[in-house]
Amino acid sequence: MRDAHQVGTARATREFLLPENYLDAAPCAGTAGGVESRSGRSIARVVWIPFIVVCADLAAFAAATALTSEPSPKLVALLTIVLVLFHVGGLYRPRLTLSVLDDAPAIVGRALAAGAAAMVLGGLDDGVAGTARLATSAAFGALSVVTRAAAYSVIRCARRRGRLYQRTLLLGAGTLAGYLAANLVAHPEYGLRPVGMLDDEPLLTEEERAVPVLGGYTDLNNVLLGERVDVVVVTYGSLREPLMIPLLRACDRLSCEIFFVPRLYEMHTVTRDTELLWGVPLVRMRRAAFRSGAWMAKRVTDLVISGLGLFLLLPLLGCCAVASRVETGCVLFRQIRIGMDGRPFTLLKFCSLRPAVESEAGTQWNIGEDTRVGPFGRFMRRTSLDELPQLFNVLRGDMSLVGPRPERPHFVDEFTRQYPWYTARHRVPVGLTGWAQVHGLRGDTSIADRARFDNFYIENWSMYGDVKILLRTAAQVLRAAGR
Repeated sequence: MRDAHQVGTARATREFLLPENYLDAAPCAGTAGGVESRSGRSIARVVWIPFIVVCADLAAFAAATALTSEPSPKLVALLTIVLVLFHVGGLYRPRLTLSVLDDAPAIVGRALAAGAAAMVLGGLDDGVAGTARLATSAAFGALSVVTRAAAYSVIRCARRRGRLYQRTLLLGAGTLAGYLAANLVAHPEYGLRPVGMLDDEPLLTEEERAVPVLGGYTDLNNVLLGERVDVVVVTYGSLREPLMIPLLRACDRLSCEIFFVPRLYEMHTVTRDTELLWGVPLVRMRRAAFRSGAWMAKRVTDLVISGLGLFLLLPLLGCCAVASRVETGCVLFRQIRIGMDGRPFTLLKFCSLRPAVESEAGTQWNIGEDTRVGPFGRFMRRTSLDELPQLFNVLRGDMSLVGPRPERPHFVDEFTRQYPWYTARHRVPVGLTGWAQVHGLRGDTSIADRARFDNFYIENWSMYGDVKILLRTAAQVLRAAGR
């Protein structure tokens, strides 16, 4: 029997990860404009900040060009290199603290690197033109420091006037939360406007709070949506750390930027992902992969590969269909599975065993050792050929090529009760293959391990990671390692 802590963790996972009005109010993973569905003005304010900075850099480049060289197509290439290097270096990332002195070394260094790259691409034999481009880059670096100083002043002034800000919620209502809230109110130049705090057991009295306590942690979803929260700052509160993980995932799923105060923050080293808020370091959490622009490329890849695969494998699909019909009396086996955000869909497979009754397919865990499976059905299962019709599921958007494997509703309910972190697998589309499967977690293997592997995949997703999983899946298919 599970102890009270595990029961509480499971309950919190269900409450925080999928709120009651989530499907109507929250954006889908990977969709553009997710924040705008809650607060269109907030996303516009955030977009204005990098726009102002880019305009400052363009003005500096135009001035540098006028001072050092004549306009030419090669200068467009130089400008492109500059913008790319600045972007990769994080000079256009959203920040709370804007300091041109902190940015100056990176600005000048990357400007000179862009000039050197332009010289190499343009040909070292053209010494005069190459030197001119390097001079333009050096002048740009110096002028960019000046124009950015002006841009940062404009942004800070706009924040003080209440034009460029983000609505902010603090998790926790202790001494540190009160200190941060008071400083955010006193220093609007950070661009965070606190709307309130959440805590089940607030330590601060009403007189000590710069902003009100809006409820307990179970009120999180309603507060995020009702207050149109853009930023969540996690401080030390009464919630136990194991329960904080599903809570943070709920914030991220609702397109909130998340900062947290690190433990022993007095000794914390400031890094690129660290913001300093009136002496207190805040660490910005990495944006979830399904909220990044690269996630759109994943869907395009799914469409191309699944469509091409269905076309090229058409003869093989036909042979499997005929053999399934002869051996089992049916071609396709349809089964309800649970996909992204808990939505059910119909999964397709070649029929390797015809269930005796309808309920058998929904509740029997594994038929790999069932004596009713015929020779061809067993061959299809070992080679995973029975899974090929799921390319249709990928093509119509029910699934992705790579992701957590979908499960039946009966087992989803059972596993969610047993393993609190299981539900978090449903943050992204389910897959034809996944990180757990290529590590041998198929059939009668640990569900807890599968859920951990799937959640690790989601947190650390990359396109190259998907490529690795597909290659390892192909190797397993060739070895007939299916179950």
